[in-house]
Amino acid sequence: MELLFWIAVGLIAYSYAVYPIVLLMVSGIKQAVRDTRYLWRRRERRSLEAKEWPTVSIIIAAYNEEQCLQQRIDNLLQLSYPKDKLTIHIGSDGSTDGSAEILQAVDASNFKAHIFEQNRGKINVLNDLVELAEDPILVMSDANTHFEVDAIENLVRHFDSDDIGAVCGELHLVDSESEDNKDGIYWRYEQMLKFHESRLGALLGANGAIYAIAKPLYQALPANTIVDDFMIVMNVSKAGKKVVYEPNAVAFEEVAPSLQDEEKRRIRIGTGNYQAFTRCLWALNPLQGARFFAYLSHKVLRWFTPHLMLIALACNLVLVAKPLYASLLAVQLAGYLVAAWGNSRSKRGKSVPGSIAFLTFFVSMNMALLKGFYSFLFKNVQGTWQRTSR
Repeated sequence: MELLFWIAVGLIAYSYAVYPIVLLMVSGIKQAVRDTRYLWRRRERRSLEAKEWPTVSIIIAAYNEEQCLQQRIDNLLQLSYPKDKLTIHIGSDGSTDGSAEILQAVDASNFKAHIFEQNRGKINVLNDLVELAEDPILVMSDANTHFEVDAIENLVRHFDSDDIGAVCGELHLVDSESEDNKDGIYWRYEQMLKFHESRLGALLGANGAIYAIAKPLYQALPANTIVDDFMIVMNVSKAGKKVVYEPNAVAFEEVAPSLQDEEKRRIRIGTGNYQAFTRCLWALNPLQGARFFAYLSHKVLRWFTPHLMLIALACNLVLVAKPLYASLLAVQLAGYLVAAWGNSRSKRGKSVPGSIAFLTFFVSMNMALLKGFYSFLFKNVQGTWQRTSR
């Protein structure tokens, strides 16, 4: 029982604390080797600008997005990418608001509206839009996202190499009222991991707000797929192509309007994560090298952290007669009580001290994952829309 307790605690600590350190060390060593090779051979290592910009299709599936759709269209039409090489495809998936009317009113030569009368779910729309697109590179995004003017250039310049299959941009979260950047410590921590995983050729999924893939690598997904962005890019990795992180390709999205909306979003993503786990067992093959290392350490162990937390708590209860474990149990229970207090204050719109806020976020994130796991096991998982502001 003691061994099981320490294995559970150790795996959590490894995923959140040890893995980032190991990743930074390995990434640093690889970069040092690349720098030395560059100095020795005196050859340019990176392409700063494409010799000739390729044709690109932007793909967006929308459902009841009338509140933000016009602003999104205006944003896309103002991008600096050459207009004659950019086609915008937006599909309305049986929207019941004014989304279809907004799309049909757009007067731009490189804009194509696709009005689907029946609501069939996001994946079916994406599959259809990709099939209709004629360009070799697809930029995938959402209706509630805003691109920096040069976002497309920064994404597609990497495709001058045949080894590159997908490029993931960077998403900034913004408060709609204050317009402040709300990227928290955890969000920046995740971006740091993506950057160094990309350097090792181990970057896995992408953020659905901004990423690009080579069209031949797009594989149509089953209609009940939930985390489409992750699965689309994992299929690129499965094909043996590299996935690159480009922090200069920037997009913005508003944070969820309430903690309840954010919790629903996390639960749904959690459900999708376990679905993805069953479909990506190939990535658990050690022969995948750096991809296996990153997938197990960064994804799988994170997804099963709530289970490990429950195992640690259960073992701790059994071992409570021993002084050490009695103390550890007290620490665990105190942590959960403090997190519950912090969550209660947040729901009431009250501020929470920084250290408590992080603990609250960690516990609530894993609670949402656990609810997502329950949903995956016992509910009929569907790819239908669950719209929030994020």
